[in-house]
Amino acid sequence: MTILITAILIVALLLIATERQTHINKAAVAIFACTVGWVLYISFGTDFVASQHWADYKSFLAGIQHNSLAVKQYIAKSIFLPYLGQAASIVLFLLATMSIVNILHTNGCFDFLTLWIRTRNSRLLMCKLTAFTFFISANLDNVSTIVLMLTITNIILPRTKDRKLYGSMVLLATIFGGALTVIGDPTGLVLWNKGAITASDYTLTMAIPCLLAWALPTAIVSMRMPKNVDIERPTLPYRGDDTNLKIWQRFVMFLVGIGGLWFIPTFSKITQLPPFLGALCTLSLLWIINEVFNRTLFDNRKRRISFDDTPHKMQYNSIQQILYIIGVMLAVAVVTETGAMHWFATQIDILIGNIWIIGSITALISTVLDSFASCVTMISLHDVTPDIPYYSVGGAYWKVLSFGTAVGGSILAIGSISGIVMMQMQNVSLKWYFRHITPLTFMSGILAFIVLCIIA
Repeated sequence: MTILITAILIVALLLIATERQTHINKAAVAIFACTVGWVLYISFGTDFVASQHWADYKSFLAGIQHNSLAVKQYIAKSIFLPYLGQAASIVLFLLATMSIVNILHTNGCFDFLTLWIRTRNSRLLMCKLTAFTFFISANLDNVSTIVLMLTITNIILPRTKDRKLYGSMVLLATIFGGALTVIGDPTGLVLWNKGAITASDYTLTMAIPCLLAWALPTAIVSMRMPKNVDIERPTLPYRGDDTNLKIWQRFVMFLVGIGGLWFIPTFSKITQLPPFLGALCTLSLLWIINEVFNRTLFDNRKRRISFDDTPHKMQYNSIQQILYIIGVMLAVAVVTETGAMHWFATQIDILIGNIWIIGSITALISTVLDSFASCVTMISLHDVTPDIPYYSVGGAYWKVLSFGTAVGGSILAIGSISGIVMMQMQNVSLKWYFRHITPLTFMSGILAFIVLCIIA
């Protein structure tokens, strides 16, 4: 049965990697794989419990006679629920950040970006656009960031060719901005919740590699572009009668939303509570402020009228991302519980035994397989082990995996959900991206990876 459950995960990963060819949504594949895997696991639970959790199971029985129902109850309560809790903590964090972005965008808190970024100087425009994307992505999830910033890009730029280049550089800023912090990407969240990294040490280690991987290809593309670029006069979207908030009100909401996200690592360190509680606290405070500032609207029971579909794009893509994350984490978890991951980790240590080579291989896999799935699978091979430096808290293994999958996701845009969103919004083909962007991301990724090897 272990072989069958492992085979289901492998087939699911192959379908995820070939989503563009099969046209089967990766979120659906991940959810199906995790469901079938856990059904098979609990159906043959006695064998797995006896080999992996016999001592804990005997304590769970507390004198009750062993039977199939007791085994299933033990698996459901003591094995499945902890994994579900880990996945739920990631999902709740993403839901909170997605809602924060939605509130800020709907109230026009990002509208100043369209006016501030707008310039005919192509290099200055590229610098402003990607720099702010890098900053935002370090605080928000990648999908919300890429949708928001590409919407702003498309308001400013009329030409399809320009949109492709700028959109690709926005993607790099999104990926490596997200990789900079523990809250900017689901991979960092998984490592943080696992206790494998600390927020400050992780960011300090990732700072130079992430900046290099984003800035180098962006600078090269900027130098190749003509001095001036055609732009359109930005027309801010109509959001209804309630958008006449004063500048200070929008600034307060922006400060609470983004500042609250900055405070999450400190909140978690002080309280020792999961990060998603800090995100929910920020969301609740911003929600209250939104109710106060828009009191007239809500008192009159008016509905917000919006011709801007950005929030809907965020919600649709974020819901897919959430379902995908749940599916992948639970599918990998059931394979881990069979003992297959431990066996696989042992074989890798025997055959390779070098975390830098393992990180490089993971990066290559991430070019075609989603970076989150690649990283979560490799993370599950080892527990946090204080006696082994590479696998201790803040160990190099965790950082190499996280950065390697980020590099892999940038080499081919299909290696990340945000990359697929960019290709859809900017009408970028895989052939075009491979021809114009991949050589730059591959070169900068290697250089940044070498820098990480020296620092970590």
